[in-house]
Amino acid sequence: MKGVQNIYHYSYTLSILLVFLVLILFYPALSIYVNTMSSSESLTISSNRTLVSSDGVFELGFFKPSGLSRWYLGIWYKKVSEKTYAWVANRDNPLSNSIGTLKISGNNLVLLGQSNNTVWSTNRTRGNARSSVIAELLPNGNFVMRYSNNKDSSGFLWQSFDFPTDTLLPEMKLGYNLKTGRNRFLTSWRSYDDPSTGIFAYKLDIRRGLPEFILINQFLNQRVEMQRSGPWNGMEFSGIPEVQGLNYMVYNYTENSEEIAYSFHMTNQSIYSRLTVSDYTVDRFTWIPPSSAWNLFWSLPTDVCDPLYLCGSYSYCDLNTSPNCNCIRGFVPKNRQQWDLREGSEGCVRTTQLSCTGDGFLRLNNMKLPDTKTATVDRRIDVKKCEERCLSDCNCTSFATADVRNGGLGCVFWTGDLVEMRKQAVGGQDLYVRLNAADLDFSSGEKRDRTGKIISWSIGVSIMLILSVIVFCFWRRRQKQAKADAAPIGNQVLMNEVVLPRKRRFFSGEDEVENLELPLMEFETVVTATEHFSDFNKVGKGGFGVVYKGRLVDGQEIAVKRLSEMSTQGTDEFMNEVRLIAKLQHNNLVRLLGCCIYEGEKILIYEYLENLSLDSHLFG
Repeated sequence: MKGVQNIYHYSYTLSILLVFLVLILFYPALSIYVNTMSSSESLTISSNRTLVSSDGVFELGFFKPSGLSRWYLGIWYKKVSEKTYAWVANRDNPLSNSIGTLKISGNNLVLLGQSNNTVWSTNRTRGNARSSVIAELLPNGNFVMRYSNNKDSSGFLWQSFDFPTDTLLPEMKLGYNLKTGRNRFLTSWRSYDDPSTGIFAYKLDIRRGLPEFILINQFLNQRVEMQRSGPWNGMEFSGIPEVQGLNYMVYNYTENSEEIAYSFHMTNQSIYSRLTVSDYTVDRFTWIPPSSAWNLFWSLPTDVCDPLYLCGSYSYCDLNTSPNCNCIRGFVPKNRQQWDLREGSEGCVRTTQLSCTGDGFLRLNNMKLPDTKTATVDRRIDVKKCEERCLSDCNCTSFATADVRNGGLGCVFWTGDLVEMRKQAVGGQDLYVRLNAADLDFSSGEKRDRTGKIISWSIGVSIMLILSVIVFCFWRRRQKQAKADAAPIGNQVLMNEVVLPRKRRFFSGEDEVENLELPLMEFETVVTATEHFSDFNKVGKGGFGVVYKGRLVDGQEIAVKRLSEMSTQGTDEFMNEVRLIAKLQHNNLVRLLGCCIYEGEKILIYEYLENLSLDSHLFG
């Protein structure tokens, strides 16, 4: 029985060992990933020991750039095949050889070099040792020092996130800690293989009326501003529209009595993202497994409109115009010659000075707001109050909503020149620029263009009206002349078998021939009645012309005699002949209803006799 127990014990022990071996083979992180270091432990270059975050994303240890003998303590992405450094502790004081030790000493992290000299330290004031102190590399890449019994972030004794180098990681903050006075900002590497402090910095400038990020060139300790983000408007920085609309990345901006800071975090932890400042640019990279390289998501400066002060005061840059610099409505170039040469740095000046009492506002949409150096903010009022407040201050030149969410809240006021603006293709916000009432509708250039268009349009319309009047008068004159020619009827008789009927509709009764009630018929009426003198309606033909059957719109049938164009008879002779025919009276003859004179046409209109031969009457 005892032997059976021993066999069972050995089998159980072997099973445990096999499980442990499998875990080591297939899940090496469980055996070698160590993310903490106690006060009794250390990291050395010679041991090649590192700390790895619990999720295996970040790793802390010693590294040296390729081909160099300098050593640094840093943090890099472990899961990314391309070695990417996120933080360097001793960037400006490298170890000169492979002798280096990181340990906890007196509640401080210290990096010792050759002869145990201190190369780098957290340099915090020694506090009361309430419990043991440990260092830990967190899953977000933050290297912290804390008491072993307190994991809350508010209890961190020190953290690398407060001392960023060139990279902003998720949950890391850039900006001011107002309680400690610490300003957290990014600075570039000196070169791609030299992590020492470079000359480019990306800082949140809180000295402006509204804080905004500035890319700065610090060459030879000078401060040259290269690009600015625009102020935060509740959703984005107005000068960086590329940051909007990402469902896997959330941006946070905090402004209260304790801090003014910006950060971001990832909603999808499998996607990595970082913001890095390098020579002349700020870049956001993303990495999505199983990619083998980082993807450049956006970069600043992006285009010709990004550099600061490309266009001077009261002008804005627009990529969709040529030249790119444009004066705001109500302003004209200060130096026209330079402006025409596409040098817009001198900006624009008002066409009409402000009157203070009779001014209004021009709204510009999709704008990167002007530099906020001369701006003030009141977050308690709405847009309507913004306008009233600005109008009541004669020095106020513009205003905009401080927070565009929920219909807009708070107000930003500018009291100086408006500088460093651009028109965004997407994003941006409304900017209200103060103008004299005389300039509210159009700028001077637009006035000239609009005036020219109005004058041209007026001239065109006038010419058309004059031509129409001339044509109408000519037509009326021809009509009157034709009727006048029809009045004195007399001449030889064309037919002896006609008498006059009573008046009928569709005849020009106002132009009767004396008292004979002989009307003139409109040529269009004759054409319509005979269906354009169609052959189908032709009922006879003689030496003096052709006879057509016709029907008036009231149904009355008529016979139309269209005199031959070969006739040498003039209008006066024709009308005299008609008059003479009209005076004849006989019960057995076909009645003459009227006549028509139109240009070269001479036409007689008779009543139509259904049962008789019209040609026998009209040509017999």
